[in-house]
Amino acid sequence: MKRQYLIYADESFRKGRYFSNFYGGALINYQELEKINNALNVKKQELGLYQEIKWTKVTEQYLEKYILIIDYFFEYVKNNKIKIRIMFRQNALVPKNLTREQEEKEYFLLYYQFIKHAFGIKFCNYKNKNKIILKLYFDKLPDTKRKNKEFKGYIYALNEFFDKYNIHIYNEDIAEIDSKNHVILQCMDVILGAMNFKLNNMDKEKLPNKNKRGKRTIAKEKLYRNILKNIKMIHPNFNIGVSTSNNGIYLKNWNDPYRHWCFKAKNSVFDSSLTKKTK
Repeated sequence: MKRQYLIYADESFRKGRYFSNFYGGALINYQELEKINNALNVKKQELGLYQEIKWTKVTEQYLEKYILIIDYFFEYVKNNKIKIRIMFRQNALVPKNLTREQEEKEYFLLYYQFIKHAFGIKFCNYKNKNKIILKLYFDKLPDTKRKNKEFKGYIYALNEFFDKYNIHIYNEDIAEIDSKNHVILQCMDVILGAMNFKLNNMDKEKLPNKNKRGKRTIAKEKLYRNILKNIKMIHPNFNIGVSTSNNGIYLKNWNDPYRHWCFKAKNSVFDSSLTKKTK
């Protein structure tokens, strides 16, 4: 017997005021993909959401529809049919002694770490009984064809890490996709965008030359709060700005339906001047 899992992955924001390098992923049992996709697309149609849903498209007019589709999506998360992982880096944790190559390849190096560790994939087969096939669908990569191909080569090379857990990645299962055609990726984009929005204090931004927030900002804050409400049904004491605790139970890295990872480089120092409190 073999099992197959699919990860949809995307990145949202490379440089924020307080937090940067946002990555998000949604993992699904491949055998259930068509059923879940169909159900989400039917729900979109019922709500009159005929175009791609994205965090950047959230407005006061569409707020209620976005809340309903995200609530529906979270039912699959709460039932562990879809696993969500969000990774980001706090600016105050400043990496030291990076080589020029590491600085130039920051985007892909962090993406690699996200795929390798965020889902706790190595724990999905800890009894090592079944062969696991891992498929990876990346929203269109934003670099040159050469660099994108190099990155996918590094992802394929994860076989060396996963092989001892009987987990395998095939070249043909590493693909770039258009999020317009993948509703699960669209819903994940909304969650990822909401986290960047809140962690970088975008909910407090005011209109130019005015002492009030815009209607879109208020709508986005309401959607963020609804997302947080859903997450707290899974993790009652959830804190969006820190790595979700596994309480020393490493299997939770795989088993949990929803987790955050605040990435910290090994050689990093904390610069309090870059925190929200200082600002």
